[in-house]
Amino acid sequence: MSNDKPNTKNPMENVQSHDWNSERLEQLKQLMPDLFTNDGKLNIGELKKLVDPQNVNEIERYEFRWFGKSNAKRDAFTPTDATLVYDEARSVNPATSENLIIEGENLAVLKLLSNSYREQVKCIYIDPPYNTGKDFVYSDRWKQDKAEYWEDAEITENGYKIDSNVDTDGRFHSNWLNMMYSRLLIARQLLKEDGVIFISIDDNEVHHLRKLCDEVFGEGNFVANIIWQKKYSPQNDAKYFSEMHDHIICYAKNKKTNGDVGWEINLLNRTKEQNDRYTNRDNDPRGNWKAVDFSVKTYNVAYDYPIETPSGRIVNPPASRCWVSSEDKFRELVKENRIWFGNDGSNVPSLKKFLSEVKQGVTPSTLWLRSAVGDNQEATKEIKDLLQSPSFDTPKPVRLLSQISKLSMDENDIILDFFAGSGTTGQAITELNKEGGGNRKYILVQLPEQTDEKSEAYKVGYKKISNVTIERNKRVVEKIIKEKNEAIPDLVSKQESKQEQLKGLGFKVFKLQKSNFPRVEFAPDPEKTEAENIELIKQYINDKEAQLVSLFNKEELITEILIKNSFKLNYTLTMQEEFKKNEILLATDGDKETLICLDVIIANETVEYFKTNTVQKLIVLERALDTTKKWNLKHAMGDKFNAF
Repeated sequence: MSNDKPNTKNPMENVQSHDWNSERLEQLKQLMPDLFTNDGKLNIGELKKLVDPQNVNEIERYEFRWFGKSNAKRDAFTPTDATLVYDEARSVNPATSENLIIEGENLAVLKLLSNSYREQVKCIYIDPPYNTGKDFVYSDRWKQDKAEYWEDAEITENGYKIDSNVDTDGRFHSNWLNMMYSRLLIARQLLKEDGVIFISIDDNEVHHLRKLCDEVFGEGNFVANIIWQKKYSPQNDAKYFSEMHDHIICYAKNKKTNGDVGWEINLLNRTKEQNDRYTNRDNDPRGNWKAVDFSVKTYNVAYDYPIETPSGRIVNPPASRCWVSSEDKFRELVKENRIWFGNDGSNVPSLKKFLSEVKQGVTPSTLWLRSAVGDNQEATKEIKDLLQSPSFDTPKPVRLLSQISKLSMDENDIILDFFAGSGTTGQAITELNKEGGGNRKYILVQLPEQTDEKSEAYKVGYKKISNVTIERNKRVVEKIIKEKNEAIPDLVSKQESKQEQLKGLGFKVFKLQKSNFPRVEFAPDPEKTEAENIELIKQYINDKEAQLVSLFNKEELITEILIKNSFKLNYTLTMQEEFKKNEILLATDGDKETLICLDVIIANETVEYFKTNTVQKLIVLERALDTTKKWNLKHAMGDKFNAF
């Protein structure tokens, strides 16, 4: 964390002890910038809501206010009871890849990922629904017991996405801001300290999005407002102007300053055209160079002197300009053969700028032309080529996502897209890895929203947008495997070579669903005594536990338990053969590991083993233990023992 102090110093600073209050406030600001006002002051009301949100009723005092803001913030940090389940049938090469495609409402999914992937994501890119008056916005009225979602996941009137957000509605901006605010707050927790977020948006909400991101990420972490030329040609039927662009707002979690940990942008590769401007006209051993002006506009009388060329010609700086260096420095440059007077030695002097000494990359501009990163028309063709169906009206091109990835990520980083749409982000990462041999990974989250029944996608069988997300990335993998097999015809028959060639190609699919653990919905009977109600609730809990044991799916329950113990979804399970009385698995995600047993009875022999072998963590079902076994394991293993 930065300890930089402002330029205006306290006159007592040198005689006072260290100001711990200031340092602690700065640490709090870096951890939770949303608790501070835009001018950097701690908002006590927001801090109170963090400590005890149910008992705080106050008028919102932020400079940027809208209806529903407090509830949106509360929703962001309220735990979810849902879980994720592995969908093996729709996964592709899951054993060789750490990529994830998750089907489900993205706020609930972000909450489930927030522990396992906290500070693990290098880049977030999202293309949220634009608030145009025609589109819908996400509703946060979803609850775990919404049968319309869980039973058929068709996102109808009672699902997630229900509010027609017309501009005559007084909540036109508030609905959209509430949807974005809660998701950005929780998404920030997933970003690495040197992470960055890019958000596509149009003119309708760009000004509000900037204010929103100033609050979530801190105004000082704004990086750029990129203008992307999204259309191939103007629309002559536009009422006022033909809209040719979208915005891509970029914020760092922390900007890198003065050696602190923070995001640094990667440079773009230099083009052949840029390098071809450098030649070696005098066979200089330092390599190719180009001549640059030796004069500058900023006038300095000490740098205004006559220069005699090798041919004997006397030259002076142009009017109102001076040379770029002093006369002494100029003589040193001549000795070092860094001054060029032309082939015949009579030209006005130029400075030789060597290709080997220039920045080995290009700083990107904030204007991204379609010729460089593609447009909507190109994006539509990409989907059609893969799926034989144009699935979206305004998709994003692969080249656009490739540019964002190149600027923001290194070869082993993770990118998250929680408005995944057709899955462009996944395709861009897969193709980047193929080109450069990297191991970038993606996490895509897409609501199982119905496609329009009149759309081509619906007609050819893609009933949900998440189906498009999965199928597109499946076909990208198939296409690359086909190309590899054509290059190496016997690839499929050589298992070792195949595993190496398929490494990183593919993804695991997970779906959001109800928790496997039964919910407590007990209500005391007012006509019974306290003792009778206590017995009733004990019986209720026993019945629910019995229901869990008799009905649970072991694989699904393992996933839920591991997620709630902060395991990433790339975990592997290995049977531990030394245990004869119980089925015990070793779960590991590369960073964490634990033993897990879901048997309904833990044998005495197993308990005795763990009373003396306490190195590894152990997770079991609480119902599998009687009081004595539970006490013995807790006493011997302490925090390494966990009963669900």
